Amino acid sequence: MKSEIERLMVEDQIDLLWVTGPAFHNPAMVYVTGGGHVTQADFFKKRGEPGVLFYFPMERDEAAKTGLITKEYDYSALEKYLKANHGDQIQVQIMLYEQILKDLNFQSGRVALFGLIDVGTGFEIISGLSRKFPGIEFVGYKLDGLLLKARATKEPEEVERIRNMGKITVRVADKLVDYLTHRTVKDGILFDEPGQPLTVSKVKKKINLWLSEEGAENPEGTILSLGRDAAVPHSAGSPDDFFREGVPIVFDIFPCEEGGGYFHDFTRTWCLGYAPDEVYTLYEDVLDVYKELLSQIEVDQPFYRYHKLTCDLFEEKGHPTILSKKGTQDGFVHGLGHGVGLDIHELPYYHQTNGDKNNLRPGTVFAIEPGLYYPDKNIGIRLENTFWMNPEGGLENLVDFPLDLVLPMCS
Repeated sequence: MKSEIERLMVEDQIDLLWVTGPAFHNPAMVYVTGGGHVTQADFFKKRGEPGVLFYFPMERDEAAKTGLITKEYDYSALEKYLKANHGDQIQVQIMLYEQILKDLNFQSGRVALFGLIDVGTGFEIISGLSRKFPGIEFVGYKLDGLLLKARATKEPEEVERIRNMGKITVRVADKLVDYLTHRTVKDGILFDEPGQPLTVSKVKKKINLWLSEEGAENPEGTILSLGRDAAVPHSAGSPDDFFREGVPIVFDIFPCEEGGGYFHDFTRTWCLGYAPDEVYTLYEDVLDVYKELLSQIEVDQPFYRYHKLTCDLFEEKGHPTILSKKGTQDGFVHGLGHGVGLDIHELPYYHQTNGDKNNLRPGTVFAIEPGLYYPDKNIGIRLENTFWMNPEGGLENLVDFPLDLVLPMCS
């Protein structure tokens, strides 16, 4: 939670937090500002002091909406810097940040860096500032750094934004089910309105349209995979594949708020019309494991504990897993789940680690996605929902949508 940032700065021995880039499609900046149409900003927070958002004057109203302390970049200084450096934009930015750091009375200490910037530009700027301030140490973070640890537990307002994305997601899933089940079927193949075989590409275009109508975005695409593609977990699906009765469909959708805000993650496996016996049997194994997991998940436990339990349960049913057979492409081949928030994959992770950073603490939001995959049989099965560990330690599914395998055709 944001209230943890100060404690985490002390814990990580960070004296200044610096977040840069736009306030959209930039998770770190969205987190500290709440999002908005600010195309370039810099957020600085000294330890023990409130943060300050620097912005360009033309975006003053958008910056004000953040509710943060705000301050304009010094335009008169920019003109002076441009002239002094013969238009060299990188040197201008270095001088701009040099002045900001002096204004913040910060010339030595550890600076944590977050946000989006071109890697070459960022390298030049940090190198230049390091030369000007030899007493400053600039610190980069891996996937479990200061802000990432704060983001692992959500404020109620964040949870409601993820829940709202879940509502949008299931409305789109409802539209997809209705659309697929009302197609004309000839020789087991679904046809669209113009009388052409219905393809993955055509359906994905409709999904993107429906999301757009709901005010959501789909920046990382949708997994809509059929048959053998469904048996490769991250196969997005072959665009020209036809939809057919009885063929497993893995539908994995992970949209976010417009402007690059909070995500939701959701997967269903369907067969149109009927399910072959072998598909149905594997589906029942996945559903059994999914239900058993939900009955056992408890607050403050390490996520890895339930990943291992998933492997144990699948192995009891005769399926290989990544714990019993490293690198297997059959059976349960991936991790149990991941945190969900401003990134589709964030803390907590299912990995086994020291400390509690991957524990299912109150406030964590995470996806559970057990699955079975058999490429040689053209079968892939996955079920996924996004859950919240509420402040009382209860596990809440953020959406309600059927887990049925077979979708009866209406034609």
